[in-house]
Amino acid sequence: MKGIATSSVWTAVAAMSLVVFVTVLQGSWTDRWKDRGVTKELDQAARLLEAVFPKRFGDWELEQELESDPAELDRAGAVGHISRRYRNARTKARVSAFVVCARPHDASGHTPDRCYPGAGFTIGETEHRETVPLDDGRSAETFTGTFRKTGQTIRIFWTYGVRDEKSIAAENVAGSRTWIAPQIARIALAGEPAVYKLYAIVDESRLTTAQAMVECENFLATLIPAFDQAVIDAGGTASDEGPRSAAPVETTAAPAEETTARR
Repeated sequence: MKGIATSSVWTAVAAMSLVVFVTVLQGSWTDRWKDRGVTKELDQAARLLEAVFPKRFGDWELEQELESDPAELDRAGAVGHISRRYRNARTKARVSAFVVCARPHDASGHTPDRCYPGAGFTIGETEHRETVPLDDGRSAETFTGTFRKTGQTIRIFWTYGVRDEKSIAAENVAGSRTWIAPQIARIALAGEPAVYKLYAIVDESRLTTAQAMVECENFLATLIPAFDQAVIDAGGTASDEGPRSAAPVETTAAPAEETTARR
């Protein structure tokens, strides 16, 4: 009987240890144990995004600043954001860019496959990974997929910008970045002081699938190197402008088809 009792105690201890381990691990993944205020690193990364995100790169130039729903940005945990439509001077194609700077847990949530169906879209082409060769010789991992409703098809590419290994070692949010599309983003992004989540959105209704893919890939191939270099060149200057409110910045409203999934 004594042996059985001892065994029961050790089983209970093991079970309790497992619960504690899982709780701590989950808390780390979800930033539960971190200060929910805006950290210096997150503030700096957000300032850099809004200060240096390029208006012209390759054949693309800014056509219009777009509005975003403040409530949507709040749900996304956006400390900084960009919402713009660009036009290709050569092909006349238009692609919208939506970027948020947020904590890892916030950046990993609310992907398009969860959000667009709630706005009346159905999933057309199921999301899958694409590797986009960048103009500077690197490559970016992305997800892409399409969403449809009557008379309209939207193609979205999305990817996450995180520090590369050298920047991680230097704890430098203004250092060079790598762009990834992890299967379980919440785990892959854990530990980052700030994450950039980038959407490239094109209305595929008047384009073939091949044309939409080409335009979006060209857009990302030129945009990402231009943005990354602008962040490196700016360095820490954006952190010297005084305190920043933790609330999302004032926003502008994009067309309905472009706002739904950008969280």
